[in-house]
Amino acid sequence: MKQLFSLLTIAFLSTGVFAQTTWKADKAHSQVSFGITHMTISEVEGLFNKFDATIEASEEDFSDAKYKVEIDVPSIDTGVEMRDNHLKNADFFDAEKYPKMTFVSTSSEKVGEGKYKVTGDLTFHGVTKPVTLDVWHRGTVKDQKGNLISGFAISGEIKRSDFNLGPDFPEAVLSDKVVIDVDAEFKKA
Repeated sequence: MKQLFSLLTIAFLSTGVFAQTTWKADKAHSQVSFGITHMTISEVEGLFNKFDATIEASEEDFSDAKYKVEIDVPSIDTGVEMRDNHLKNADFFDAEKYPKMTFVSTSSEKVGEGKYKVTGDLTFHGVTKPVTLDVWHRGTVKDQKGNLISGFAISGEIKRSDFNLGPDFPEAVLSDKVVIDVDAEFKKA
């Protein structure tokens, strides 16, 4: 009986360990974008072209998911080279000194079918702050090769003042609110 109990305990613990699945962003089908209001009258949008993202989960519905994103700040792209260069300098991101932006989740709360409030630590420009993002798991499908792929829409807002980003630019020039928008496909690793 003791042996049976030991075997069942090992099997149970093994299932928990092996059930943890890692999903990696398919960069060809993913984008990390942002938007900010300029001069109170228009929206300027941009992308970060280089990033890595992973999700670890053991539940099929991602209710226990842990998210990790690392962005290369120098890959910022607003479609205007002069503006991109200005955003990379010390007035804003200071990309030479702070080349990475990271988000690491600390909790996830299910708020609806496939919808979550994910809180985590966002770090960039030498500052770490907790932020909460809306995550929508759009579903999971198999591709032509039989690989599992899950789609996610992630959105939220941050204040640039919280990260000392562009402190010499008043809200009349650039809004304090920055909108984050991520659309991503993740492949099961």
